[in-house]
Amino acid sequence: MNNKLLLSGLLAATFCSPLSAADLGLLTPEQVLEMQNSQHALVVDVRSAPEWQATGVIADSLKLQSFDANGKFDQEKWLADLKQAQASPDQPVILVCRSGNRSGKIGELMTKQLGMNHVYHLDHGIESWSRSGHPLTPNCPAASCK
Repeated sequence: MNNKLLLSGLLAATFCSPLSAADLGLLTPEQVLEMQNSQHALVVDVRSAPEWQATGVIADSLKLQSFDANGKFDQEKWLADLKQAQASPDQPVILVCRSGNRSGKIGELMTKQLGMNHVYHLDHGIESWSRSGHPLTPNCPAASCK
């Protein structure tokens, strides 16, 4: 029984402690909300425009498509657009995609290859957000949402 308590404590410390430099953090929908509210984290939705239209987006998200229709990723342009949207270089960035695959790949690039700090992604993407019952804001062209 003591081994189970020790293991539980170690797991809690591992997943609840601050991340070291260049680690990609995995967040639950509740952690995303908390970071938006307490740390003014920038939520970046890397999905495509048709995906945003189909499901909506997390409120106050930056829509910054990652891969084009041919599966290409323009890293320099994407990073320049991200940096322009950040309030500061230390502002936490939370990446969101449909299932967590694209956001995980981009997050790994940002942390492991570029050494960026304070980068997270929503575990299981917008699917987990929806399953948790959190609202999505419609992605409407300016005049079509009434």
